[in-house]
Amino acid sequence: MRFLLHLVVAALAGCAIPCAAERVRDLGTFEGVRANQLTGYGIVVGLQGTGDDNLSYLTQAAKGVTHRLGLPLPPGVAPGLKNAAAVIITAELPAFAKPGQRIDITVSTLGKAKSLRGGTLVLAPLVGADGEIYAMAQGSVAVGGLGVSARDGSQVSVNVPTVGRIAGGATVERSVASGFDLAPVARFNLHGSDFLTASRIRDAIEARFPGTARVLDGVTLELVMPSGSDARSALLAEIEMLEIAPAQVPARVIINSRTGTVVMNGAVRLSSAAISHGKLVVRISEDPAVVQPAPLSAGATTVEQASGIAVNEAGDRLTVVEEGANLAEIVDALNVLGVGAADLVVILEGLKQAGALQAELVVM
Repeated sequence: MRFLLHLVVAALAGCAIPCAAERVRDLGTFEGVRANQLTGYGIVVGLQGTGDDNLSYLTQAAKGVTHRLGLPLPPGVAPGLKNAAAVIITAELPAFAKPGQRIDITVSTLGKAKSLRGGTLVLAPLVGADGEIYAMAQGSVAVGGLGVSARDGSQVSVNVPTVGRIAGGATVERSVASGFDLAPVARFNLHGSDFLTASRIRDAIEARFPGTARVLDGVTLELVMPSGSDARSALLAEIEMLEIAPAQVPARVIINSRTGTVVMNGAVRLSSAAISHGKLVVRISEDPAVVQPAPLSAGATTVEQASGIAVNEAGDRLTVVEEGANLAEIVDALNVLGVGAADLVVILEGLKQAGALQAELVVM
């Protein structure tokens, strides 16, 4: 059905019936066990004339690199760097990453470089939010895109050739202290606030490990930790694999008015309502006619406009939705009216204002 092309039933957003059991590890994360963002500035060399030699930052960086290698450039000499490009390097430092381990990095052009294909990143430091160096990056850039240009200005581009990736391109130089082995308690944070889900997780943990868990709020549970890293790891590993039935989320309808996409979860319900949907069709036709002047007259040929306007209101139908209608019944009722995505937005907003839609309406 045409309407169903624009309606997505979001099973992940909620369930009309009790949800299946899920592992605790899929419902949240432990506080402090997280990745940290790293960033840096570097130079990619070895390009085939696709660099950005007009960028002053690149020229300064190139002078610094050559100076460290014992090849200082004379004052006033600006190197031509069409085979080099200034880049920004980004990476994520995983939790518990140790010095010597390798992480993936992403390299993106900073200036007007056309492509990073075939380039090599020169050794560059990666720093965290505190300004400290946590990794060193270097390696050959793998680019999935392709960009080709001709002398007449024509260009062909496939994907994005100005962004590349280096698998294992950075070596960790410093680890981030998480306090995992010292803190007397550990906190588990749910992805979303839900008191019932937090209580069910606590009950599951207490049934397995009495006196271990308590709920702090709708997001956080506090877990009493044993001494020793080995015992702590074993306890958290077992807690992560416990299965519970999460609580049903509130009924919610998400509308993207720009794309016409409507997403509603299975908990959406309607009170008794009558929906009338009609389409007003206006047709305007233009039939210009050429008018010739009389023979031997001083007139000129002109075009006479002839317009026709017709108005037709079609599709007037009334559909009644019974109280407590579920998602399937709502879809069936709107399909009977032949509702499109644009009209659906107006109907749902009207139902909400009338108090018949028992759901939170979010318009993006």
